[in-house]
Amino acid sequence: MSTPLHFHVPDLRFVPVQALLPHERTDPQRSRPLIVRLRESGVLSNPPVVTQFVDGHRGDLRYVVLDGANRSTAALEAGWPHIVVQVVRYETPAVQLHTWYHGLTGDASGVVAHDLPSLPGLALRQESPLRARAMLARREALAVAMVADDEALVLTGGRTLRERNALLNGIVRTYQDRVPYVRVVMDSLAQARLEHPGITALVVFPRYDPAEVSELAGSGEHLPAGITRHLIQWRALRLNIPIGMCEDTTRTLDQKNEWLREWTEQRFRQRSVRFYEEPTVLFDE
Repeated sequence: MSTPLHFHVPDLRFVPVQALLPHERTDPQRSRPLIVRLRESGVLSNPPVVTQFVDGHRGDLRYVVLDGANRSTAALEAGWPHIVVQVVRYETPAVQLHTWYHGLTGDASGVVAHDLPSLPGLALRQESPLRARAMLARREALAVAMVADDEALVLTGGRTLRERNALLNGIVRTYQDRVPYVRVVMDSLAQARLEHPGITALVVFPRYDPAEVSELAGSGEHLPAGITRHLIQWRALRLNIPIGMCEDTTRTLDQKNEWLREWTEQRFRQRSVRFYEEPTVLFDE
């Protein structure tokens, strides 16, 4: 007997743009052109995904952006008062937090030989890949640089979460604007090269806990871009909310959310909403 499928209707809301807190650094080179593309399209297709919390200092409701940092940054730079988001509970099974690794595809010799060793507070030691992975799993390492199939550099330093995060940002800054890299999910250099033959070194990061991500974001700290990988159940896509509703300064937040409620109900009545339980590949994003 098959288990019945329970559809989960996404929690969609207009929220103040100023209440959004990115958890990772954003790329201005991506957010600025995004403003132009949003205005040209006239719609917000895929809303940022956020989790809410109450600011302990002010008691205000705030939202940590889990996915869509460049969209939320573009909305802030464009001066929108509000933006539509999908609110999720930051826990499994609603959200699974994984990690991206960075496969450097250019000449990484200068980064490994000079830039990383010169970072203040960062220590490097050579280990076997197996021991390096074990140290990373125990959180004894900030990151691991796989430089050969049988050679790994373990990067250590920092005592507190904020100190370690600052060093981690420093590590990524040594190559992000100089050496092209791709995001991969395997922590083996040999396996990564099967998918991307041009990879010359692989930077492997630890797995984070949602509480760490929320704590850093709530204190104004940011993880490097391109490390956290959130898998979100019942993700709302192709919402196509008119940009004019986000930009509108004459309607209150409550009025916009009432409009959104009626707008979504109408789409359900028209049977314009589809639920996909299985993994889906989209070719028009």
